[in-house]
Amino acid sequence: MENIKKMETSFEASQVEAILNPTVKKWFFKRYPSFSLPQLHGVVPIHQRENILVSAPTGATKTLTGFLAILNELVDSAEKGVLQDKVYAVYISPLKALNNDIRTNLIEPLQEINELAGKNLGIRVGVRTGDTTASEKSTMLKRPPHILITTPESLAIMLSSIKFKDHLKSVDWCIIDEIHALAENKRGVHLSLNLERLQRMVGHMCRVGLSATVAPLEDVAQFLVGPNRPCTIVDVQFLKNFDVQVISPVPNLIDVTHGEMHQKMYELLDKLIQEHKTTLIFTNTRAATERVVDHLKHKFPSRYTENIGAHHGSLGKEMRLKLEERLRKGELKCVVCSTSLELGIDIGYIDLVVCLGSPKSVARFLQRAGRSGHRLHQTVKGRILVMDRDDLVECSVLLKSALEKRIDRLHIPSNALDVLAQTLDGMVLEQVWDEKELFETVKKSYCYRDLKWTDFSQILDYLAGKFVDLEDRHIYAKIWRQDGKVGKKGKLGRVIYMTNVGTIPDESFITVKIGDQTIGTLDEGFLERMKPGDVFVLGGETYMFKFSRGMVAQVTASANRPPTVPSWVSEMLPLSYDLALEIGKFRRLMLERFNAKESRQEMMKFINEYLYVDENAANSVYEYCKEQYDYSGKLPNDRSIIVEYFNDGIDKKIIFHTLYGRRVNDCLSRAVAFVIAKTEHKDVEVGMNDNGFYVAGDRKTSAVAALKFIKSERLPMVLNAAIEGSEVYKRRFRHCATRALMILRNYLGHQKRVGRQQVSSMILLSALRRLDANFSILKEAKREVLEDLMDIENTKKVIKGIEDGQIKLVELETKIPSPFAFNIALQGSLDVMKIEDKHEFLRRMHAMVLAKIAGKDVERVSSAAFVERAREKRDELKENLKREAWNLKHVPRFVKQELVRIIQGERSDIDPKFLEGITKYRAEIDANWPDELKKFLFTVLEDLRSGEFSYQQLWDEQATQEQLEADDKQRKLVDQLIMGSRRIKLDPLIRNDIFKMIEGEKEHFRPETLSWLREFVRKPVHKAWQDDIARFLKKKWDELK
Repeated sequence: MENIKKMETSFEASQVEAILNPTVKKWFFKRYPSFSLPQLHGVVPIHQRENILVSAPTGATKTLTGFLAILNELVDSAEKGVLQDKVYAVYISPLKALNNDIRTNLIEPLQEINELAGKNLGIRVGVRTGDTTASEKSTMLKRPPHILITTPESLAIMLSSIKFKDHLKSVDWCIIDEIHALAENKRGVHLSLNLERLQRMVGHMCRVGLSATVAPLEDVAQFLVGPNRPCTIVDVQFLKNFDVQVISPVPNLIDVTHGEMHQKMYELLDKLIQEHKTTLIFTNTRAATERVVDHLKHKFPSRYTENIGAHHGSLGKEMRLKLEERLRKGELKCVVCSTSLELGIDIGYIDLVVCLGSPKSVARFLQRAGRSGHRLHQTVKGRILVMDRDDLVECSVLLKSALEKRIDRLHIPSNALDVLAQTLDGMVLEQVWDEKELFETVKKSYCYRDLKWTDFSQILDYLAGKFVDLEDRHIYAKIWRQDGKVGKKGKLGRVIYMTNVGTIPDESFITVKIGDQTIGTLDEGFLERMKPGDVFVLGGETYMFKFSRGMVAQVTASANRPPTVPSWVSEMLPLSYDLALEIGKFRRLMLERFNAKESRQEMMKFINEYLYVDENAANSVYEYCKEQYDYSGKLPNDRSIIVEYFNDGIDKKIIFHTLYGRRVNDCLSRAVAFVIAKTEHKDVEVGMNDNGFYVAGDRKTSAVAALKFIKSERLPMVLNAAIEGSEVYKRRFRHCATRALMILRNYLGHQKRVGRQQVSSMILLSALRRLDANFSILKEAKREVLEDLMDIENTKKVIKGIEDGQIKLVELETKIPSPFAFNIALQGSLDVMKIEDKHEFLRRMHAMVLAKIAGKDVERVSSAAFVERAREKRDELKENLKREAWNLKHVPRFVKQELVRIIQGERSDIDPKFLEGITKYRAEIDANWPDELKKFLFTVLEDLRSGEFSYQQLWDEQATQEQLEADDKQRKLVDQLIMGSRRIKLDPLIRNDIFKMIEGEKEHFRPETLSWLREFVRKPVHKAWQDDIARFLKKKWDELK
């Protein structure tokens, strides 16, 4: 990576000033007191047209750093009368809403610069996305914007546009914002190829990447510019001060009832919210988001009414826009969201971020916490609230990594053949290409630096219609290929390409049926995790999966088997591999101290020095590790895998304590299960989470032998065979075939529904397997599953570690699961129980462990017996709920009928009038309905309201978070200060002090400033001062005096 270098020292302010046009310089210092650190590093290189990656926290002026040199050049050209009708700069972000935000933030400075210049300089800013109207596009074609704001998909369309692409032929700068959010998925792969198309058309182009906290920066820089071009990295990721803590609602996370834990958690949340102006709470699922809002409203009705809201991908566009507007205006005390506010528009002033449960990666935590203290010089304030001991250890290590600047590495997909097929189809629309020149152009993208000619050639063969049998599946040649040349074929090629551009797959819900009877619906991501024979919970009942056809899953009732796939599996974020290793390292250091017989006092000293935790948390971490050590004499860690043979006489599982994150454990569990199935000629039940996986049964020899059999060089072969018939492979093949334009989502204005896409893909998959088992899109579907969804590369490292003896396998037999095994051993069973029963069961298991450690006899309880009792309690509850529903007074009969259907487990085809009535008559229901019935209804309400969800829809909805008004209070104060101080000719030193006050500083102001402020408050307000700044100055004086 000799072409990538880090900037060690910034430029002097005088050097930045020297390049600024006088008008721009005047504007800048009227608006800002000085250059920020990112600006001191980045503005000069961008002016000199050097490629640059700027990594800085949210609110650290990254965007202005990217644009200042560009605005400067445009203003200078305009004043000299040489501004051309062309696109000078292209700005690309993943969100349409962010694009609209950027446009607003550029238009305002340009208007101010026009005022200073005394004339309209004629600098144009335009947004081109899927929402742009035909008339707006026509205007852009006649008078192109000097700064073009767009998305990756719209860039691809413009590059293939017959007329508009001419406006892009002399672009000087290309800014990629939120580059970390693009680099890790196929949208980024798509963009990287289209940047090469743009670069080839332009010649030289300065690429500017703007990123939040991310690692490794060298890889992201190469993603930005390609493998051989130079790039300078500006790393000011830890520019801000951090106030971050791991907190718990109770001192002891295990010896407490669920009711107490629940109450204390909401009391703590309420306390945190009331102590701050605006709090943003992150959950990890959409259902949890709604639940937290609902509980806060009902536990503290006097404090939370209209001042709290939920924000997630399933909300309608209008509701989300309204909530965001209120958030910017400061009307909301608290907003609870899933992942929908991690990226995107400025949502106003947030002074506290709370993460409920682990964010699962250091980078994600820093991104979430960075939503607080959004302005430069403000402190990032974040709290991670943990509810169990695994989360406590995980989040404590996560916090240590964050504060010590160890960020998990980003995975950038490589050699995605489906995206390649789509992009090549677009490229041949432009011209006839020489194949080798086309290949070399593609390889200039970092994502295709290792592309093999054979793979490239096979994609050309597919596009050229070499596989004649595919015509039976209505897949026709899109290009011609002859004598080393390729070109477009057919009149409809451009229309088909432009209406099917993009990489985000359509997704939908799966209908679950027993025969012809509809039971409910499942998230498609949930179905991906299942194989025939798996048992899952839906509507409180257990079902066994048989097979899927299109968007229908056929199941049978399975009353006596515990679930094998936990209900959270498709929504929960996976633990990053790097963070998992750090947790494993901490466990190893604890094991070394236990083995050395260190005293509790010595170990507590180590925990307090190693982790950033309070005394309660340190005690809980110590007790958890001590119990595991006392019970088993071992702690699984980064260099030791414990294989635990658990057998309580009823339930038998082999638990592998592989703390490597769910993506690695998915690979390991599938590989082990596949090897056992092949040797024993029958399927085996497996389950996994971030901390390990299990194989059901009592196969002591075969389980460990299977793990040892999977050599690192054999792993790809084993896993390719293991996923061949899996649901995840079938679903991902549809995604890949759609990207590669084998299945068209849109043909001549007709949209193909997801169900039809899936049916088409299943027929196509069968045909391709017969045609060529190594067909490029089949290979790509497997690559996506194993490299992007799972983590085969780090799995190889684990397997290699076992082979080399760096990772030891240690075997252990237990009749009660060891403390570290509780969650993995019981994950399926826990889904059947009510949450109170889950908590009570874990407490009982904990008591059994402590009794065994103490050498006492204790009445054992098996998970199967506990589950059976939970089922009986649930059945009794169902009958009681149905009685209460039928006995409701003054309630329409259809409402009672719908209630009974829902109590029996129905979650589909719920009458919309029923749902409207529940919302409309919420107060009456609260006042008059029986407590158990109310509690049940409001618990399942989010499931009932879930419409058709897709990842495409999620991105689209995020992308349409348009900023309706710029109501940034701090910016407003700055603007009014500039105008007022200019009118009364305020001393610049005093003005700079007031800038600092607006930015949140509370002390170290000049005596002259305080004297001026005292006089300001005593006298009538001068007409030069507008209301907001006048109120602010009076309030500030009251605080300072």
